[in-house]
Amino acid sequence: MKRWGDLSQEAADHLTAGSVLDQAEMAVVVTDRFSNVLYWNPFAERLFGRAGAPSGKEPLVSLGIMEKDHPHAVDLARHVLRGGVWEGTFDVVRADGTMVYVRAQAVPLRHPSGPISGIVIIAREAMRGNEREKDRFGLLERIGERLAGSLYVEETLNRVADMLVPQFADHCFIELVQGERLVRKVSTHVHGWTPPPGTWLPVGSEIKYPLGHYADTALRRQETILVEDFSQVSYPMPSEGSARLFAQVGMTSAIVAPLCVRGETLGLMYLGLSNLTERHSPHYDTFDRDFMGAVATRVALAVDNALLFEAERHTAESFQKHLLPRDLPTFDGLEIAHRYFPAAPLASHGQGIQTQVGGDWYDVIPLSAGRVGIVIGDVEGRGAKAAAVMGQLRAALRAFAQDDKPPADILARLDEWTRVVAAPERDDFGADITNPPIVTCQYLVYDAWSRQLSFANAGHAPPLLIVDGKVTELDITEVGQPLGVRAKGVHADLVYKEETLTLPPGATLLLYTDGLVDRRPLRDFTGPASEEPEEDEALRMLREALAKVSIESVERIADAAIVAVPGEIDDDMAILVVRSVGAELELQEHTFPAQPIMVGEARRMASEAFERWRVPEERADLACLLVSEVVTNVVLHAAGAGVPRRELALEGPPLPFDESWDVPGFEEEIAGEKEFTLRLRCGRDSIWVEVFDQDLRLPRIRSAAETDEGGRGLYLVDQLARRWGSRPTREGKAVWFEIPMGGR
Repeated sequence: MKRWGDLSQEAADHLTAGSVLDQAEMAVVVTDRFSNVLYWNPFAERLFGRAGAPSGKEPLVSLGIMEKDHPHAVDLARHVLRGGVWEGTFDVVRADGTMVYVRAQAVPLRHPSGPISGIVIIAREAMRGNEREKDRFGLLERIGERLAGSLYVEETLNRVADMLVPQFADHCFIELVQGERLVRKVSTHVHGWTPPPGTWLPVGSEIKYPLGHYADTALRRQETILVEDFSQVSYPMPSEGSARLFAQVGMTSAIVAPLCVRGETLGLMYLGLSNLTERHSPHYDTFDRDFMGAVATRVALAVDNALLFEAERHTAESFQKHLLPRDLPTFDGLEIAHRYFPAAPLASHGQGIQTQVGGDWYDVIPLSAGRVGIVIGDVEGRGAKAAAVMGQLRAALRAFAQDDKPPADILARLDEWTRVVAAPERDDFGADITNPPIVTCQYLVYDAWSRQLSFANAGHAPPLLIVDGKVTELDITEVGQPLGVRAKGVHADLVYKEETLTLPPGATLLLYTDGLVDRRPLRDFTGPASEEPEEDEALRMLREALAKVSIESVERIADAAIVAVPGEIDDDMAILVVRSVGAELELQEHTFPAQPIMVGEARRMASEAFERWRVPEERADLACLLVSEVVTNVVLHAAGAGVPRRELALEGPPLPFDESWDVPGFEEEIAGEKEFTLRLRCGRDSIWVEVFDQDLRLPRIRSAAETDEGGRGLYLVDQLARRWGSRPTREGKAVWFEIPMGGR
């Protein structure tokens, strides 16, 4: 006879360990000593979003534990295998991409003989048990950590939605106040479900809650409102479509929390439960209201920080970009692409918004006779000071470049200027301890007609040269010291050296600052690829990426360079891509004796060249007039006293310019006299005229009196040419001017 309470054999069979664990509303996971999962019960499959029995080879972290919590998993194993008990919270990403907070307790699994043979983990969804009060503080800390990881408004709000749906809500709306409007920024729902058109308003819509709506009450009172059971109350709806969908999904409960910080309401956070999911309880209670109110406080702080950061970032980027050239002009014989990206902030820097501003800069400067100055530079450090120094150096270099001196001379002058811009500092004893900023810089001058590239380097990374699909570093024999660090007593001429090469047609140069290759691991990215590449490896990756797009446009090359090295931009980054076009540009040059009769010959040479190049007649006549003025000025000031002047008399009709020099004995007659060279260049939109002579004196505009016979030549050039100037050369000087093809 059985006594009351005795179990039947059938009931006893159901009390086996496997049967009990299969029915337990608690996740049970068993691992070996090496944290390989040996067993999980059905509830664990649902909680962690994993299906099927474990193979015994999956590590504990394969349950979806986020990478940032991997150290907690290691600490769990270490502590339990020593005989202790571990308790904590994990962030888990399920197979469907949703995130859930899991509260876990781990204890040792002991062999019958006594030694610890593994780990038993008992887990449940946080806030879904009798220890909600204990879970609350841990979850608030976790949520605060996740919110602190972002300084971007959109990313912050999306993180909020990922944290709350589906663990705490079926529906999440976040709306922010913009001026006088309330604008929806987030609309997230369970199972990828989205509201049909014409029902709940989408992201970007202005939201107007009717008077008496619980969300309107939350905004006006600045307090968290709980609607525990919609079947017991009735509220006005924003629209008929909203009310219809509200009934279709079976909304059961809602919490609306205002996002308030520093006495200001930034918006509101709406959480709702519906019949779209099966839950232990389809209704929120007062504990949930208080918890969501605390979450909203942290969300408001994060959003406020993100809004402040974005405002400061916009200010910083505007400051930086206005110091850099917005649009580069077009140049004959060159294709140019440029990029600039400010650095993303790093919390570990402790510099806040200053990490957005840097000292990287680039520039492309029009020089005399169609030549181009190209510069890339980097001021050490970050912040407004680095950007201010960069702005001064860029302006100074543009001014120095107009002297048309060699690149080494320009860097030498810029080195002196770097010392000038340093703020004076003195120690307690009055001694000068001023530290000039350290600046790396590369300055190049390119002549598209001769394809000659002259350059000098001040400690900057050499450009990459792309020729016929091969990518190499530009061979720089003399790499000078960075600007601002030259030792006293060492002349700049000994530090910066000029080098010259001829670029092949179609050759491409990539000039960059170190932010292009110095990257930091991607945020929220897991796996070995998140490790930061070494400098040599990063440069190899950059070369390979450029080789693949070497024949494409300069814009495509610039885009490929930006994404060649994985990781986020750690420092600000500037890129210049310049390509030498394949077509030959029109040029004519000839040397004349410095005699008055040669003024007409020079003008005839110019006239015939302009006609051959199909320069508009009006522009050609103007250019010929100015050729006469400049050449006359050169001839009049040639130091030719004592040298006999010989007139050239030719019988018959005028010969073409090239044939007019084939006169027997002519060159012997004028040998020993001073000469000038006339060089003509034709571009797409302009023509350039250069006149070279051996006189070292640079011309200047004179103020001629009414009775003076001369002194007005350069005045005409200044008034009629688009630009003009003079520069010293190794043999003397060059005077040049530019005439546009059309209009002034």
